[in-house]
Amino acid sequence: QVQLVESGGGLVQAGGSLKLSCAASGRTFNNYRMAWFRQAPGKEREIVAAISWDTGSTFHADSMKGRVTISRDNEKNTVNLEMISLKPEDTAVYYCAAREGHYAGSYYYYPYWGQGTQVTVFS
Repeated sequence: QVQLVESGGGLVQAGGSLKLSCAASGRTFNNYRMAWFRQAPGKEREIVAAISWDTGSTFHADSMKGRVTISRDNEKNTVNLEMISLKPEDTAVYYCAAREGHYAGSYYYYPYWGQGTQVTVFS
């Protein structure tokens, strides 16, 4: 059974940085896409970035492009999200997600989710 466990969230001042990690377990993730989503209060869950477990190819959404980098460590089975120049509007719960097959931009297509980690950016 796939398990995803996020860590690294917290409180940060605007302009600061954070690194989120997602520990993935329960199977091998060949042919999987791993992604980070976020959901702010009253808003729909939106994708932030995604990465191919096999090739390492990445996608970064416009919402945080240039301020976020997704990466994976195949030996440690982790997917990381490094965020810089954070803004108060980046405040949200950040989720790690996984799906088998091609990239998908909607949360609807991801069957596996972590519990989420809160990121709060204050000015």
